[in-house]
Amino acid sequence: MSTDKPTVSVIFAVYNGSNYVAKALDSILSQTFSDFEIIIVDDGSTDDTYSIISSYEDPRIKIFRQENRGLAASLNQAILLASGEFLARHDHDDISLPTRFEKQVAYLRSHPDCCLLGTRSTIWVGDEPTERGHDHPCDDATLKFQLLFDNFFVHGSVMIRRSALDDVGLYTTDPKRQPPEDYELWCRIARDHEVANLPEPLLIYREVPTSISRTVNFTDKLVMLSSENIAHTCGLPAPDRRTAAVAAMFHRAPLDPETAAAIPGALDIIAQLRTKYAAVADAARWLDDFAARLTSTGSDGQPRKRSRLHRFLRRIRLVGG
Repeated sequence: MSTDKPTVSVIFAVYNGSNYVAKALDSILSQTFSDFEIIIVDDGSTDDTYSIISSYEDPRIKIFRQENRGLAASLNQAILLASGEFLARHDHDDISLPTRFEKQVAYLRSHPDCCLLGTRSTIWVGDEPTERGHDHPCDDATLKFQLLFDNFFVHGSVMIRRSALDDVGLYTTDPKRQPPEDYELWCRIARDHEVANLPEPLLIYREVPTSISRTVNFTDKLVMLSSENIAHTCGLPAPDRRTAAVAAMFHRAPLDPETAAAIPGALDIIAQLRTKYAAVADAARWLDDFAARLTSTGSDGQPRKRSRLHRFLRRIRLVGG
């Protein structure tokens, strides 16, 4: 390992992770790329997490303990303590394949404009492998199109160029905007920087029953962020009822009467997106279908069917809903 600052800082926040934290750390320490430090923020754990992580004697591990402040604040604390050029996220219950860091660093070195790099992943439920995975798109243009609507990065797989965070800031801790703190940050990065996913599944993603996506008002926040993305892409000074209608219908969220009344104007938004993303494979067809569905609503102002766009993106993401 270099005596200078490490190339990679692993950003590792944990709260009551005693069941899996050792497996996660072992997978990091088994990486073929070894020039890294691991910044562990123990966010007020009340189980055996601290005794487990403090039992490791590897000098690359640095532990910071704090009162419970939540995931976003813990990640920001780890970033402030980190010194690496690249920041690798790692969740306490996931497992990185041995070549993950090596391949991500090589890609970022050969693609200097890329500032956010994830990987595909395989999904386990507890300790049981499944046949499912996150086969997210890989190229910048497709990702930027799909990020308009939802998150297409596995949080624990990403490596971020630190300079990008100097430009856009850290994870938001505003409770009105997170969770999803990861999607909110990816959206800000993608507006001004290139993004990508590696096509290989280099992470084992562990599904747990307490998934953050099941928290109250999560969908409302997704709709808000999606509406902001659409407005920014269309050059609007701020989101409006038209962008809210598009975002809400994608996520099958209820439309209030004012937003439902904006559906005709939302067709103009869809037309602008169609022009903007004409080069993205199948984007025009998906948006044309979505536009048709926008005008096919029930008496309650809600769409009768999901759009093909929604079904396609959900299929790519391989989650329910």
